[in-house]
Amino acid sequence: MIAVIAIVAGGLIAAGIFYDIARLITPDESRRPPLARLAGRRAALAAAERRLIALRLRDRIDAAAYERRMTAIAHGHRLPEASAQAGAGGRHG
Repeated sequence: MIAVIAIVAGGLIAAGIFYDIARLITPDESRRPPLARLAGRRAALAAAERRLIALRLRDRIDAAAYERRMTAIAHGHRLPEASAQAGAGGRHG
């Protein structure tokens, strides 16, 4: 019975050692981002989409620019504010 307990304890210690070694040699971040970051990214893309719709409704950008930017958002690319306003075509009242 003591031998079984010693084997289980040794196995747990060995598993802990291997786990620590694996954590040391692997990258800090896993390949899948945490769910909170995914939710934040989705929220950021949704906000970018709302801003883009607002620009289009106010005739700040033309249809071609709107379509190009919506395609970028659909592919998961957020556009920075500076480039979104710098490339704005359409009427300038």
